Amino acid sequence: MNYKSLALYCGSSEGNNPNFIELAKEFGRRCAQRNLTLYYGGACIGLMGAAEKEMRAQGGRVVGIAPKFFAEGAVLDPTLDKMILVDSMSERKQLMEKYADGFVIFPGSYGTLDEFFEMMTDAQLGLHNKPVVILNADGYYDPLLDQLKRCREYGFLRSFHYDLFVVAKDLDELFDKLDNYVNTNSRSWLDKIKK
Repeated sequence: MNYKSLALYCGSSEGNNPNFIELAKEFGRRCAQRNLTLYYGGACIGLMGAAEKEMRAQGGRVVGIAPKFFAEGAVLDPTLDKMILVDSMSERKQLMEKYADGFVIFPGSYGTLDEFFEMMTDAQLGLHNKPVVILNADGYYDPLLDQLKRCREYGFLRSFHYDLFVVAKDLDELFDKLDNYVNTNSRSWLDKIKK
């Protein structure tokens, strides 16, 4: 797959596993080496901040997209190449979906899961055909993946929709899956729901 940009969805906290911070930094380095533009939530803290700071230290281009209410605190990085301020979290997700060529899910919580599920719902509905890759570092997302398999087993999630996202255990596998992503959505299913 040919892609020039990625959106990173991850925690604005560091969490308590130091491996996640190192992975975020290494992700930033690799994005810079590939000359990718990184779209993310604009924060200078947590996994977000670790990835963007390392990417910029390597000469990479980073664009933050954040709601205006964050601009009043110390959360946003004022030194980014570009900061896009929007009115709501929903608008932030819409712009990240519009601008990025693919989506990478690092460890996080409510916000990260919200972003993941919105990207997956839109992929299911054929609103985009871009890759969504979960970095399941240290098995962090095992329970989520088990739940999604359960959704499939109970008939709430078709197999070709389950396969719209891919899972990587490390960064080598993550970029390999991005490079080789194939959208599995069903044209006949999409035609049926749009009639």
